[in-house]
Amino acid sequence: MKSHTLMRGVMTTVVASIFLTSCSNYDPVAASDCDKVVRHTQKVLGDFAPSYADGMKECKAASDSERGCAMAATKKGQIARCM
Repeated sequence: MKSHTLMRGVMTTVVASIFLTSCSNYDPVAASDCDKVVRHTQKVLGDFAPSYADGMKECKAASDSERGCAMAATKKGQIARCM
């Protein structure tokens, strides 16, 4: 019984690791494209979007991969996971 529980925990960890790794590789987006990133995130987030100025600050502070993640997002929750 104990080995069954241990095996389930190991398998859950492996599957979660694969899922997280496969979802974290985005095409990099340069800081020079922050205008596009901010406009995209404002479109996706709607009323929940930060102001343009705040979005630009966040975008310029983000990594290329984080900006790529935001550009790939199509739902509010996906954008929240990027930063």
